[in-house]
Amino acid sequence: MRFLMARWLRGLAPTVLPSRTSVFTWAFFLWTALVAPVWAQDSVRIFSFADYADLILKYHPVVRQADLIPADARTELLQARGMFDPKLTSDFSRKEYKDKEYYNHWENTLKIPTWTGIDLKAGYDRNTGPYINPQYYTPDAGLVYAGLSVPLAQGLLIDARRSTLQQAKLLQNIAEADRQKVINKTMYDAAKTYWDWYFAYQQFRFTADGLNLADIRYRAVKQRVEIGDLAAIDSVQAKITVQERLASYQAALLEFQNTRLGISNNLWNENNEPVELPENAIPGGVTIPEPTQEQLDELLARASRQHPDLIKLDFKLRQLDIERRFRQNQLLPTVNVNYNFIREPVAIGKSYDAGWWLTNNYKVGAEVSFPLFLRKERGKLQQVRIKQADTQFDQQQTRRLITITVRQVFNEARALQQQAETQGQATANQLLLVRAEQQKFDIGESTLFLVNTQESKLIDMQIKTESLRAKYAKAWANSLYAAGGNPQQ
Repeated sequence: MRFLMARWLRGLAPTVLPSRTSVFTWAFFLWTALVAPVWAQDSVRIFSFADYADLILKYHPVVRQADLIPADARTELLQARGMFDPKLTSDFSRKEYKDKEYYNHWENTLKIPTWTGIDLKAGYDRNTGPYINPQYYTPDAGLVYAGLSVPLAQGLLIDARRSTLQQAKLLQNIAEADRQKVINKTMYDAAKTYWDWYFAYQQFRFTADGLNLADIRYRAVKQRVEIGDLAAIDSVQAKITVQERLASYQAALLEFQNTRLGISNNLWNENNEPVELPENAIPGGVTIPEPTQEQLDELLARASRQHPDLIKLDFKLRQLDIERRFRQNQLLPTVNVNYNFIREPVAIGKSYDAGWWLTNNYKVGAEVSFPLFLRKERGKLQQVRIKQADTQFDQQQTRRLITITVRQVFNEARALQQQAETQGQATANQLLLVRAEQQKFDIGESTLFLVNTQESKLIDMQIKTESLRAKYAKAWANSLYAAGGNPQQ
């Protein structure tokens, strides 16, 4: 183990280290001062994006709140169905004045609306007293009746009740689209937070490594200055490098800590309690495959098929079409006919002529009305048609905007993938250059300034590579979001 550690440190600075004993002294110092306070490597746990997204979909309050949207729409549907509920009414009135009875009036009605527009009706009336209106007179046992009311023009094919119920059913699909839109936005924002955390961790890791190397080199140079192998100014230059990288390390540590808090902000448990991200958690990696034309075609097809905004507009147009048919029906005259047969209550076991009531005991009526100018009805119909045209234009523009947005963010993802690949190759070449510069310094053909400069450039390039990888991950998440999905899909 001692041999491997010494070999690793010498690989960082081959001949800068003056002795084998110094190697282990510096290694112990670096471990206790820089690496151990962050976390022990054997206890590090990777918190992958898949695990993160799964927790958000299960327990995030905004996702749970989104589940209330369809629930609210179901209450609207329940209210609309309530318009077809049977209704039972009872009305009783009695008048008596100066010990003299005038009348007793008792009406009971059961009304049953139906989907066809026909209303079924049944009831029992009992009206008695010396001063009751003769048309309301009933036998002492009262009268029972049953019948129906049929619309022959307005309300025959559609009425307010059926229009409201049909639109309430479509509202379920609109509510589900609203729910999915909220979830997609929550997941997209969470994805950006995760990849910001990923980049902050990588930046912190590289700055910590750079600080380690600078400190090792400073101590080695200092010892070589003490023995007269290097000029004293070299130790000053090495110290400046340590201080610069320490400042970068401190800034990167702050960014890493803050992005960790951003991750914790999205973590909740099944009891709706906030959860803190463990101190030893680190982000998972990011893969950057090259986006293909087939993927773009699939994203465009998905956007056309399942984007919440397009789904909402489609069902909104269906609602407006139902409203248009209802308003057109309102242009027809109101023609309602009703028929009720009446008779005394039948005693148990007593027979009667079932057909007799058709021609002798009945009440029949008709209602006809028609506004002469229909200005109110025509105005409402024109208003619905304007809303339809407005929604259609909105649908066309939204569809076009979604298509353009998907292409734009997909192109961004593809460009970032290419940049990340090129930057990765450049970083690998810079690593070779740093090693070559170090070797030249070891044999006295280079300066400490050039070694530090090349090494600082390598750290910057490593950080830039990870920055491009994180940007690619966010761009790909944006592509899925623009197509109407969420980054987990």
